[in-house]
Amino acid sequence: MSGHAPDESLPPAANVAAKAKGVSDLPLRLVSAVVMIAAAFAAAWYGGHIFTLFWLAAGLAICVEWQTLVGGRRIFERFALGGLALCAAAPLAMRGEPYFALLAVGAGAAGAGVLAAPRLKLWSAAGVLYAGALVLAVGVLRSSLFHGFEAIVWLFATVWATDIMAYFGGRMIGGPKLWPRVSPSKTWSGFACGVISGMLSGLALAPSTSNVAVVAGLGLLAAILSQGGDLFESSIKRHFGVKDAGSLIP
Repeated sequence: MSGHAPDESLPPAANVAAKAKGVSDLPLRLVSAVVMIAAAFAAAWYGGHIFTLFWLAAGLAICVEWQTLVGGRRIFERFALGGLALCAAAPLAMRGEPYFALLAVGAGAAGAGVLAAPRLKLWSAAGVLYAGALVLAVGVLRSSLFHGFEAIVWLFATVWATDIMAYFGGRMIGGPKLWPRVSPSKTWSGFACGVISGMLSGLALAPSTSNVAVVAGLGLLAAILSQGGDLFESSIKRHFGVKDAGSLIP
């Protein structure tokens, strides 16, 4: 949940419009978040084919939006190759065969890169790898012999608590910007609120708390990586000069 905070690179009138749009969009964004959270929990609970299809759909959505964002020639063909790779990788990951799944994703990324224009080859290939990383990670985690479902819930809780509290903490407290050139709306206060909340949430919902220091450390690392992922996406949007990465989900 990133919000439409004022952009320091915009003129004052545009900043006012962006801020107003962020406020007006908040209810729709909250409804979207609730729906997606419920769907993700349901898929994690049922596991099996339902879980695989849910995260495969998420990976395909990422692949579509990434290739559209990158632009250039043969967007459909690039997505088709990436999509086929994800369709092959998802069940492999769920069966506990991550190396074969990684090979499938790598082949799809290479194919998408070959089809793209010279200056977009790496970007196009990276989109398939980025989507594949999501599909592989959750698939392998859910299919693990120990605490598969609980581990997924722990990951959800850590990442969502980080995102939510970073958003609201930054808006309520404000203060110095985290990285204004990449994401003008993010603040150090939001980063701190998000990371601490993510760590505590992960600690509260960990499958096992026999080693509190290790669990807290993993939660802290996951929360930091979550914030890093937001900055990574913001940098990509800046590079391609767009406000939002896509429009499939508000």
